[in-house]
Amino acid sequence: MDFFSAMKVSASGMSAQRTRVNIATSNLANAETTRGPDGQPYKRRDPVIEPVSFEYDIATTGSEPGPIGVQVSGIQEDDQPGKKVYMPGHPDSDDDGFVTLPNVNPIHEVVNLMSAQHGFDANATAMDTVKAMAQRAMEIIS
Repeated sequence: MDFFSAMKVSASGMSAQRTRVNIATSNLANAETTRGPDGQPYKRRDPVIEPVSFEYDIATTGSEPGPIGVQVSGIQEDDQPGKKVYMPGHPDSDDDGFVTLPNVNPIHEVVNLMSAQHGFDANATAMDTVKAMAQRAMEIIS
């Protein structure tokens, strides 16, 4: 694998982790949103991350199948029901006085944020290592 392919793999991982952070922060920000544009409580979201094979010229490299990165193929909503809390004065309460809160667990979202940060850091470290290797190779050549 050449330097640019390795950087492309790390960049795809960093991009996916950035999306995970954005979605987790959105989930946390809406943890108390009882009415969205559709009139329903906010539904927790998760990114769908899948592997992707990059274009690779087998004729020039002599190897296969080539580097594999990741991409966010979509964002799915969690259909689990939210917690019902008794709040009779709330404008979104039902006839019995219960309000359905979003299905967001703040602890789960913080763990997602920490996991995404570690994944981003690992990809950034890999990219720094590739950059250092390329710089060292340039020093050897000159």
